[in-house]
Amino acid sequence: MKKARVIYNPTAGRQQIQKNLPYILDRLENVGYETSAYRTKKEGDAIDEAKRAGEAGFDLVIAAGGDGTIFEVVNGLAVLDKRPTLGIIPTGTTNDVARALGIRWDSMEKVCDILTKGQTTPIDIGKVGDKYFLNIAAGGKLTELTYDTPSKLKTMMGQLAYYVKGFEMLRSFHPRQVRVEYDGKLFEGEIMMFLLSNTNSVGGFEKLMPDAKFNDGMFDMILVKKTSLPELVRIGTLALNGDHLQSDKVIYTQANRVKIDVEGEMQLNLDGEYGGQLPAEFVNLHHHLQMICP
Repeated sequence: MKKARVIYNPTAGRQQIQKNLPYILDRLENVGYETSAYRTKKEGDAIDEAKRAGEAGFDLVIAAGGDGTIFEVVNGLAVLDKRPTLGIIPTGTTNDVARALGIRWDSMEKVCDILTKGQTTPIDIGKVGDKYFLNIAAGGKLTELTYDTPSKLKTMMGQLAYYVKGFEMLRSFHPRQVRVEYDGKLFEGEIMMFLLSNTNSVGGFEKLMPDAKFNDGMFDMILVKKTSLPELVRIGTLALNGDHLQSDKVIYTQANRVKIDVEGEMQLNLDGEYGGQLPAEFVNLHHHLQMICP
């Protein structure tokens, strides 16, 4: 019999997973899975449990929670030689990964319909040092929003919490001198931020990386060059409709491998989680995981 392990964050999405856990397990068992669940208690739990489940021979590991839970499960599975299929139940604030893959949070029933049908596709993931990311790697003050916004504020205000925190952070926004090497090319200069993405959904913006595909072996990269604060705000506004690429302050390209050096400090954001400090080298691992999606 096939085995499935649900790794869930009990606080995500106003405790939606915990409330619906019996239903989730029942739906999976009805299609032939021997199913069990693991409740995370602290940071890093989902990494350890995903790795343990893979080593124990589970066929399917489901990350149930926000992008942070998915990030941890991916980091637990990615290091294995034999990797279980990945499934997700998205109940976070932005749900970028689910949004990009067409997994909409309309109801628990619809999400379970996707999981039980079992349609899989190979997906790329990024690697930087000893960490992995499924969706986005980023640097620059505004990219610190996701892990610098208190969880209680996100629970109460949802997406609005990021806008509140973003306006607060703009006051300390300033450029950094960088050297960016990508697939034999080079950029040197001051930037406000950089983004490396596997999908077209970043921070709830679905038109930020219009050509991004999650299985083409390439990152889509945006560099926002040094600019004034009003112009930066204008670029952000244009991004709502995908018009930001018309700005001469925005470089948009694709690459399989990217190396970034920086003068001074710049923190790294990986799928909304703190990923350490630059410099760093990013590699796209083509078709590294199998994932259930519509």
